[in-house]
Amino acid sequence: MIRTTLTPQNTDLHLSIPKDYVGKQIEVLLYATDELQQAPPVKNTLAKLRGALKLTNDQYNNLQQHIKDIRNEWNRAI
Repeated sequence: MIRTTLTPQNTDLHLSIPKDYVGKQIEVLLYATDELQQAPPVKNTLAKLRGALKLTNDQYNNLQQHIKDIRNEWNRAI
């Protein structure tokens, strides 16, 4: 992957495609970095969904424990 930032001096831009990219689908984006809108980070937690899922305290605690167990299992596999 090639990613770079530049400041153009005129309206023309020439791209040289690396040989290993020839024949592959590539994506080219062009935007002014000062036009980007930064969305605030969203912290998704199970506690945030607790009311939406209508879980009882026991169900919530069981689900929390299940998630911990799954994470531990995943970490052991790595």
